[in-house]
Amino acid sequence: MYNFKAYTDGACSGNPGIGGWGVVLLAEKNSTIMKRRELSGGSINTTNNQMELIAAIQSLKALKKPAKISIITDSSYVKNGITEWLYTWKRNNWKTSSKKDVKNKTLWLELEELEKKNKVNWLWVKGHSGNLENERADFLARQEISKIKFNI
Repeated sequence: MYNFKAYTDGACSGNPGIGGWGVVLLAEKNSTIMKRRELSGGSINTTNNQMELIAAIQSLKALKKPAKISIITDSSYVKNGITEWLYTWKRNNWKTSSKKDVKNKTLWLELEELEKKNKVNWLWVKGHSGNLENERADFLARQEISKIKFNI
C-alpha cells in the first residue's frame, strides 16, 4: 500500500483575476517514490485562495481509493482553515469571528468531505523557499495562468 504526498499551490494574476492551481502527487512505498503525477488547471475569474483550495481538493480527488496522504501547502489559509477554523465557522453558522460570511464556503465543504474519506496530514511549507516539489506545483499553477492568457 502506498503513502501519498501532495504538494499543492495556487496562483492568481490579479486577485480576483486569472488563476491556476498545481499539484505534484507522489506515491511512496518504504520512503521511496514509486509513482509521480502532476495535475493542474485554471480559471478566468477567480482568487488566489480559491486556487489554493482547488489544488488541495484536486489532490484528494486524484486518489483512486481512500488513502493516507500528507498535503503540503504553502497556504496558511488552507492549512489553518481545514485544521483550525472550519469547526468554529460551522458552529457559528458560517460566520467569521468578525461576523462576516466565510468566503469560499462551497469549496470548504467539498474539501471537508474529501478529507473525511482519507487520512490526511496537513503540512505547511514556506513558499518560494527552495522546496523543489512546492516550486514545481507553483510552476504548474503559473503555467495554467499563461495558457489561459494566451487563449483569451
